[in-house]
Amino acid sequence: MRWRYGETNPVIAAVDAETVIEIGDLLYQEDNLAKPASDQTDALSEGSNQILFAENFLGPSMQRSRAGETDPIRVATTGVFQYDCPADTYYLGDMIGADENTAGNALLNQQVTKCASLPGRAIGRVARNEPLSATSILVDIRSRIMTGGVEGTSYST
Repeated sequence: MRWRYGETNPVIAAVDAETVIEIGDLLYQEDNLAKPASDQTDALSEGSNQILFAENFLGPSMQRSRAGETDPIRVATTGVFQYDCPADTYYLGDMIGADENTAGNALLNQQVTKCASLPGRAIGRVARNEPLSATSILVDIRSRIMTGGVEGTSYST
């Protein structure tokens, strides 16, 4: 599990039988169903994908859902979680969004990246300084669906 500390304020979210979710997947809500980041329809650029995802961000999965299962799952709406990230320096308060795959056609379920240039892409903020080139960071997550998102973010593109 990627949760490290802090209140998770979980909600119970519906899933459909076709959706496969692993513990720690970053989830968004579509048609009142929880779905992993990689299921989001490609918006043709990383920035557009991040904005769309952030607008519908539900939180990290705290339970898995296998193919064919329809039991609702627990999803954290807040808390500090550890995620992989591109090698870079990260400082307290840096805004973090979902990362895109190398093909540039989908978001990754369990990887994040900086999104400082357009904060409307943010799903959280860095929760521990990483002044050397880090490949894993602590992120203070904020669900847009349940908490209104990351404070100080903009909805503009």
